[in-house]
Amino acid sequence: MKILIYSANFAPEPTGIGKYSGEMAEWLVSEGHEVRVVAAPPYYPDWKIAEGHVWPPYRQEVWKGARVWRAPLWVPAKPSGLKRILHLLTFAASSLPVMLRQVGWRPDVVLTVAPAFVCAPAGWLTARLSGAQAWLHVQDFEIDVAFKMGLMEGRRARQALLWLERRMLRRFDVVSSISVRMVERLRNKGVDGDCVRHFPNWVDVDKVRPLGHVSAYREELGISQSSMVVLFSGTLGSKQGLMMIPEAARLLAHRTDVEFVICGDGVMKPQLEAACMDLDNVRLLPLQPVERLGELLGLADIHLLPQCPQAEDLVLPSKLSGMLSSGRPVVATCHEGTEMAHVVSRCGIVVPPNDHPALADAIESLANQPDARHELGLLARRFAEDHLAQKSVLGKWIQQLDELLAPDPITIDS
Repeated sequence: MKILIYSANFAPEPTGIGKYSGEMAEWLVSEGHEVRVVAAPPYYPDWKIAEGHVWPPYRQEVWKGARVWRAPLWVPAKPSGLKRILHLLTFAASSLPVMLRQVGWRPDVVLTVAPAFVCAPAGWLTARLSGAQAWLHVQDFEIDVAFKMGLMEGRRARQALLWLERRMLRRFDVVSSISVRMVERLRNKGVDGDCVRHFPNWVDVDKVRPLGHVSAYREELGISQSSMVVLFSGTLGSKQGLMMIPEAARLLAHRTDVEFVICGDGVMKPQLEAACMDLDNVRLLPLQPVERLGELLGLADIHLLPQCPQAEDLVLPSKLSGMLSSGRPVVATCHEGTEMAHVVSRCGIVVPPNDHPALADAIESLANQPDARHELGLLARRFAEDHLAQKSVLGKWIQQLDELLAPDPITIDS
């Protein structure tokens, strides 16, 4: 099968959409498919184009068997609402001729990954001109998120953008998203139910698994084996509700056996550093090599998964899959009834957003109950194996593509 992936974010970006788009391309190549990718140069989560990718602005490369075309984009040093829109528009404009160049390759499927939704028209047009199936995969509802979080304002602007979004969504042959609630939202936006698919993010359960030894990070960080490690690892972005972590750490400062580790990079890092400056029980680490992800997640006795309430059921944090696969309990901040609460309540504790005492109490409760931590960890691992294993998720997606591309049966009138 010939598959064209159109994703602003791509490998070697270590987190978020770039990580998943890269893993998808690598897996597809390993299964014998021809894969091409049109993407921006790596810039996330640092919001800075990676060294060696600034020039030339357009380039071709081969990444783990996939042919990758890079198109330039403007990256703001301090992303805000308007700057983020301009940032994505620059890639949509620069990548359009690169996408149209792929028409002659005649792909079977053009997979457009959103965000950036502004790239959807080019993905749809390329599919139509090449006779391919047009598939749009929604990792988060960026327009809804932007207005709910105050990154964009204005009732008329919101109505206009949502109208354009609905028009574009309905043009694709298939539209998928990563959670059940987000799939329901697609239907509410007017996408035909027959065109909607559930396509969750995945985890390599063989690479991220419960450690059979003490994580090497404990010795490297000087953390004793008797201490409970409460870990957040991932992009330090505005949708994560990260400022709850230093507040909870402050409330647990009396627990000398509980240490917080915040690992990652992103726009919220300066604020977190300032908030944690006087906290002896918090350590901040830069983003770690992807090759050490299993070892890093295995450092945790308890995983933290905070989220801003404005982003609930508009995104589902991709980091959750790795947390579950590591076989450790999770404490999440979200409202009951959300998709995240539905998953985490099976293998951890759910507390209300912005409730710092409740978060601290949940952490302390698990810290005091080793048997409960063990049992919840087993349930987390089982959920990952049953629902999020990379081979299973991507294998089902390929089956859906085969069904999509299968010729209609010929009927003969008697």
